Amino acid sequence: MSLLERLNNDMKQAMKNKEKDKLVVIRMIKAAIQNERIKLGRDLSEEDELSVLSREVKQRKDSLHEFEKAGREDLVDKIRAELKHVEIYMPEQLSEEELAEIVKQAIDETGASSKKEMGKVMAALMPKVKGKADGSLVNKLVQQHLS
Repeated sequence: MSLLERLNNDMKQAMKNKEKDKLVVIRMIKAAIQNERIKLGRDLSEEDELSVLSREVKQRKDSLHEFEKAGREDLVDKIRAELKHVEIYMPEQLSEEELAEIVKQAIDETGASSKKEMGKVMAALMPKVKGKADGSLVNKLVQQHLS
């Protein structure tokens, strides 16, 4: 089942169950996917859909961080709930240990030995972990292994 089919089914179910919060999030995801499709001028691949979902998760995490800093608990709760609904559609996230192993492999493959070559490692690594790991965590682990 494609992501769009899954979203449509979940949207119908959310309407039947009168789950307004979930329905709003699903509609936002569908709109983001539709906008990306229009922007690219073609149907989206699974990788494109994953990029859209990753962007949605990142936006919510950034908002969550800012609202927490500002002490806006009302908005923090709302964003956490949205984030929970968006993450349902994301692939299973890699554990830090699994990610560290993939980072080591990428460093070996690229032959990188210093932080100056971090870009080369990240370029090799990110397609492998796209949507399965937070970019900031990947960045941190690469820096640790290169230092």
